Amino acid sequence: MPKTTTSPATPFTDATLRKAQELLAQSYGSVWTGPSGEESSGEAVARHLEATIALLDKDGWSRVTTYFLDQGQDQGRTIDVNPADESLTVKQMIRAVLRFLHDDIGLDLDPRRTLDAALRHVAEDDAHGDTDTDTATVAGYVLDRLIQAHTGSPSARATAWSERQHRTHADITTLLTAGARFARTYGPALAPGRAA
Repeated sequence: MPKTTTSPATPFTDATLRKAQELLAQSYGSVWTGPSGEESSGEAVARHLEATIALLDKDGWSRVTTYFLDQGQDQGRTIDVNPADESLTVKQMIRAVLRFLHDDIGLDLDPRRTLDAALRHVAEDDAHGDTDTDTATVAGYVLDRLIQAHTGSPSARATAWSERQHRTHADITTLLTAGARFARTYGPALAPGRAA
């Protein structure tokens, strides 16, 4: 029977990391290979997880994404973007929609981030060196294996674990720290049976 984990932050022991490595070894395909089909190093994944900690420490962590709508704003405004204008890039259109939601409708985006959003943000931000969508995906795989080892549930996922009512910022930071330690210890070049 899977165990329930509660706050304060439960440490992820060396035994938990070894169990996560066993689960990783049993995984179908390489957990260290991202959507690009290329392998990410344990060090790159560890840096991604550490950058995620720094981002959550700066912006704050939120269990779930929240939006605040200012009900006093005029609700009759329209977006100043023509979706038929093929000269706009997707990025330009998304920025226009976000600007509209924030400025015209009064949707105030909470700067705090969920675990999943923080992992994605680090992937999209060029300020973090070799982080990208591959390291974000692999980091998610690593965190999932840690949570599976921690809870004893083969179907557990880190994102769902992070969204439990009693979870805290310290719990998330502890998980990310353990993930970075795991990546450095059990990264693909360091896996048992492989040459370093």
